[in-house]
Amino acid sequence: MTDKNPQDVPEPEGSEEPPFHFTDKRKVNPETGAPAAPGSGTQPAGTPGERSGDPLEALDFEPSAEAGGDAALLAAKAEAAEHLDALQRERATFVNYRNRALRDQEAARDRGVQDVLAALLPVLDDVERARQAAELSGPMAAIAEKLDQALARFGVERFGQVGEEFDPQVHDALMHSTAEDATATTVNLVVEPGYRIGDKVVRAARVGVVGPE
Repeated sequence: MTDKNPQDVPEPEGSEEPPFHFTDKRKVNPETGAPAAPGSGTQPAGTPGERSGDPLEALDFEPSAEAGGDAALLAAKAEAAEHLDALQRERATFVNYRNRALRDQEAARDRGVQDVLAALLPVLDDVERARQAAELSGPMAAIAEKLDQALARFGVERFGQVGEEFDPQVHDALMHSTAEDATATTVNLVVEPGYRIGDKVVRAARVGVVGPE
């Protein structure tokens, strides 16, 4: 009797299981990007999924270069808009500061001229009285003329003349008389002339007036 090794017993036919078969149903070749041939039914050899054993590696999850460029462009435009807005605000602040500084400078200049004129009023009144009394002649007349010219360069104006219509805003009536032929109140005597700088009256003219009865 011959002994038989159980391992040498042939297996029944048809008992061998069929090998594992992977069917690739993707419609686009992940390597070339071209449409897959209909009915290919197998994963192309050498694909990233086959080489690494990870089928998800063949899927493309990275954003396209065009989408990334659009995002960078939008971010750059937003940053440029912020810088432009900040620059415009700084420029407006500078313009306002410059205008305010110019106004303050002009106001300080006017105040300085007014202070000097107020200090010179007694001297100017003496010169004017001497001129009306015909006592201003020779070198003193030339000095008085130069003084008037210097004040005019700073916008100082003398006003108050006989015959002017009385204006309470620029005239200070020290005396008042009436006349039968008077139709309006006018200046008939100038005691002290008035002085102004532009529209600013430094001192009203002190006058005597005559008006209707």
